[in-house]
Amino acid sequence: MTDTVIYSARKILTMNPNQPVVSHVAVRDGRILGAGALSDLEPWGDYTLDDRFADKVLMPGFVEGHAHTMEGTLWRNTYVGWFDRMDPDGKMWSGLKTIDAVLERLKEADSELSDPDAPLSGWSLDPIYMNNERVNRHHLDQVSTARPIGVLHASGHILNVNSKALELAGLLKTGVNHQGIPLGDDGLPTGELYGPDAMTPVGEHVGFDRAMTDCDERGLRDYGKLCVRSGVTTCTDLAARLTDDSVSMMLRVTGEDSYPAIIVPLRVFFGMSAEEIVAYVLELKEKSTERLRLGRIKAVADGSIQGFSARMRWPGYHNGSPNGLWYTPPEQMLDLYKRALAAGVQVHTHTNGDQATQMALDMLEPALKANPSPDHRFVLQHCQLADAAQFRKMKTLDMCVNLFANHHFYWGDEHYRLTVGPERAERMNACRTALDTGVPMAIHSDAPVTPLGPLFTAWAAVNRITASGRTQGEGEKITVDQALQAITLGAAYTLHMDSEVGSIEVGKKADFAVLEDDPTALDPMALKDIAVWGTVQGGRIFAASDL
Repeated sequence: MTDTVIYSARKILTMNPNQPVVSHVAVRDGRILGAGALSDLEPWGDYTLDDRFADKVLMPGFVEGHAHTMEGTLWRNTYVGWFDRMDPDGKMWSGLKTIDAVLERLKEADSELSDPDAPLSGWSLDPIYMNNERVNRHHLDQVSTARPIGVLHASGHILNVNSKALELAGLLKTGVNHQGIPLGDDGLPTGELYGPDAMTPVGEHVGFDRAMTDCDERGLRDYGKLCVRSGVTTCTDLAARLTDDSVSMMLRVTGEDSYPAIIVPLRVFFGMSAEEIVAYVLELKEKSTERLRLGRIKAVADGSIQGFSARMRWPGYHNGSPNGLWYTPPEQMLDLYKRALAAGVQVHTHTNGDQATQMALDMLEPALKANPSPDHRFVLQHCQLADAAQFRKMKTLDMCVNLFANHHFYWGDEHYRLTVGPERAERMNACRTALDTGVPMAIHSDAPVTPLGPLFTAWAAVNRITASGRTQGEGEKITVDQALQAITLGAAYTLHMDSEVGSIEVGKKADFAVLEDDPTALDPMALKDIAVWGTVQGGRIFAASDL
């Protein structure tokens, strides 16, 4: 008989309503043999009692339903974000509060590059906090006019480049006519690139040649470290190209005994027709393993609210900015939904603006009439500005939602002041409305847009505190228990994985987040400060201190 290990803990929060709190959990073959009191588990036979977690609190391993493994790769570039942030090795990088400070850090990075032709890549730029001043090629030309420079915005939807990068891409000329490439008074591109159509051709010249959302081998390994540090045992990679080479790499890396998480990559709906991508992900699905789950699609309807590229219904942006971009036109979305439903392929759709959400709803309804699917679980990702009527429609269509709770902290003040105004900012990421309407809900970080950290995300949904310390949207707060559900079983449900992960109960994977404190016993304001000891994934133990 295979060895059985019974772990004791100060407290085990199971997310199983039949026994929400237990003291012990038995593990065999990487799965949960049972949970309960020691006396409940002893009849399973011989066992080893492991007390290493006797002073810890165990929860189901956190499930991050919207993130990007590219964060692991981005850390090899220059961080220029507004907020302080920890890298995969535990180093804290200070946030930058002015454009001049951003340029200084880029100049430091430029001086450290020995190859004069090598690109300089930065990431997490957030000019909305810097009086919303638009960064252009002339700013970046102050760093260098000889090497190509590209700086990705925190949203991931905008890329700023210098003149050399535009020159290499053949775009430093008059007559460019593209909605994602604004022009200056001189008729030349300003160096601001909006959306994948505009960003991709230049990205290859500024160090983003793996597309804007792909990781490499080292990046995937580094991302695994971030998962352990944040208690995550199942994580999406929600918009990857999934080429033959990248899939082979991900299969190899996640197949190693030392890899600490299940990765769920979604093929982004870009560069293929609806017919082609559905056929492609069906082929990919056959390659799935225990720690690499393939076979889903990510569609992107619009852009970023704080980048003013999201699609807004009337009355539009609070500051009068023009409406955003359609990344996927309605007719293409309808075609994708019809074909995916017919093939049994799940689609997650990025919708930031409320017009984008409405478009997705309007396209899914006829697609479902043509191809009824009682358990499709199509997910609206972000869905930040949905109103109560749109949530009711989601319920009617049996959709799920994954709300961007972290936005309240990171951009709530700017949404209130600048992008959407007070009334819509108060209802953004309407967790309470989603639950009250009966829409299955998860909450997320969208790492690297904000740092991977489900306990922080839970804190954000429970407290709705902005960076300035205001409470924004009292009526949309949820309870601690509901937030913990959203980062475990709720997120697992949106991935059709709730039979495997998301709760601590017999038959499921032995996936645990190991915490230093009990999130149900602390002041809700302390949720984000709970230290994560590490994780257990498939019965394998990973301590953050060993990374």
